[in-house]
Amino acid sequence: MPAISDSAPDFALPGIGGETVRLSDLRGGVVVLFFYPRDDTPGCTTESIAFSEAGPAFAEAGAQVLGISKDSLASHEKFAAKHGLDVVLLSDEHGQTCEDYGVWVEKKMYGKTFMGIERSTYLIDADGRIARVWRKVKVAGHVDEVLAAVHELTD
Repeated sequence: MPAISDSAPDFALPGIGGETVRLSDLRGGVVVLFFYPRDDTPGCTTESIAFSEAGPAFAEAGAQVLGISKDSLASHEKFAAKHGLDVVLLSDEHGQTCEDYGVWVEKKMYGKTFMGIERSTYLIDADGRIARVWRKVKVAGHVDEVLAAVHELTD
């Protein structure tokens, strides 16, 4: 799992709209990566809507926001259309980026153990280094906290 001040692992992932997004292409600007478990589940929907609504504030602060899950592009497109999301959603169907960022972990729910994405957010500075990490994210208030961290980084 990458730590603060480490170089952020590069990736090239397909996004809705057919565009491949490469982290290295975004160097020079601040990037917020939020990893979420599944499209169209309550917490993931709330988080994605909040990041989408705050999109203009992140853009004004000079940050690009990217949401990543293992869902397919078709699932992402349906999810974005259903909820009017403006945030860029990327598909990591093979899970390599999730593993590179250490968010593919063993989870427990209702007495069952399984592998899944731990809701996490990474703030990456303009030099491609990890500036902040939030693990086991609680959705309420999270977007505001990330936006404040972006302002601290860019001011």
